Amino acid sequence: MNKLLRTVSAAALYAVATFALPMPSEAAEWDIAKAAAPYKGTELNVVFLDRPGYRAIIKLLPEFEKATGIKVNYEIVPYENTREREVLNFSGQGDLSIALVDLVWIGEFAENGWILPVDKFANDASITDPNLNLKGFFPLLLDAFGTWGGTVYGLPFDNYSGLLFYNQCMLKDAGFDKPPATWKELLEVYAPKLTDKDKKQYAFALQSLRGETQSADSFMRSLWPHGGSLLDKDFKSNLLSKESQAGLQYRQKLMEYMPPGIVSWDHAEAVNALAQGQVAMITEWSAFYPTLTDPKTSKLGDCLAVAPEPAGEAGRLPALGGFSLAVAAQAPEEEQKAAWIFIQWATSEAIARAYVDAGGVSGRMKVYEDPQVKATYKFVEPMVASWQKGVPEYRPRFPAWPAVSEVIAEFGTKMMLGEVTVEGGSKEIGNRMEAILKQEGYYDGKKKLLQ
Repeated sequence: MNKLLRTVSAAALYAVATFALPMPSEAAEWDIAKAAAPYKGTELNVVFLDRPGYRAIIKLLPEFEKATGIKVNYEIVPYENTREREVLNFSGQGDLSIALVDLVWIGEFAENGWILPVDKFANDASITDPNLNLKGFFPLLLDAFGTWGGTVYGLPFDNYSGLLFYNQCMLKDAGFDKPPATWKELLEVYAPKLTDKDKKQYAFALQSLRGETQSADSFMRSLWPHGGSLLDKDFKSNLLSKESQAGLQYRQKLMEYMPPGIVSWDHAEAVNALAQGQVAMITEWSAFYPTLTDPKTSKLGDCLAVAPEPAGEAGRLPALGGFSLAVAAQAPEEEQKAAWIFIQWATSEAIARAYVDAGGVSGRMKVYEDPQVKATYKFVEPMVASWQKGVPEYRPRFPAWPAVSEVIAEFGTKMMLGEVTVEGGSKEIGNRMEAILKQEGYYDGKKKLLQ
């Protein structure tokens, strides 16, 4: 882990541990209607994604709006366009009241002053839930999704862990009674037996569409388990290391057992391929579990099974992804306070079970302690296990990530298509990435490596 990211994590966890609200020994039930009364009629604007976690909160919105009189206007935007849409809105002092913050955007949003620290509002008892309980979030999630430079800006919402979803019926038919424990086993033992190109059936699908899906879900996912990384301890490219090259070469070999055209597949295509029995295994975010269990969208039924992502030479290092909700600095003060009330409600322990039942993935620890939740949702135990020691630096969270991501997406795609070699593409990414970081001031003291 490089020094920047290790320090960010340590500082964030310290902030979570020390940040506390003045609370009685037994917190009273929050009268959200009373808290929201001064803001009745306020309209909030937020960007949502077309994913299960957002559809889940939309189902619950009428309850919030009825109780508070606050209206939440949401626009459904494709993930690939979300950051640009928000940045343009913030730069132009637009109408967004709430920021949807991916873990790799938190540095950019915080350093540009587009989002406000939680403690600006949390110390105001008139608008703060006495049961806010920041320590009730998984520390990893509050650190990775909501914290920058030791300051908490947002509360975890729509939280992901990379999991292995698989068709246990297909595996059984191929002679396997359990999923692969390692990536090596997946490639060398499982993949050949689970692939029948004449029948258009494949062992695995790795969503790799050019854009953030390519850079994060495909390229970066190939580095960590093999011991590779994007950057070394000096913030220089580590892509030519033996471990990084092994991970990227592994991806090229695994493509033999993936559907043709995988470089144009986004999450929806990978999930649908598993749901329709076209592939036997995918590594996908926990948030897609509802899609795979819905009989309207999936043929899997009891054949669906879930396990942790396979381990590599460096151990089991699952992907980590997700978002936080933060108050937009550009919003008028009254709107900011109304936004804070909504953010607390949407991420609260009080609605966590209802949110999970509606198809969302809560960042609250308590809801997953319920035996009924564990028994009902197959993804819970492997997901919770991965959140105990996941890696927030799975994707670097520095403000330069969006520019770096575009370079990775371009040359990561060319690698998969065979337009450049793995080594040649790695050199190109490294050179361009270091040029971006140099321009941003990471090598001459203009920007501190330690946040």
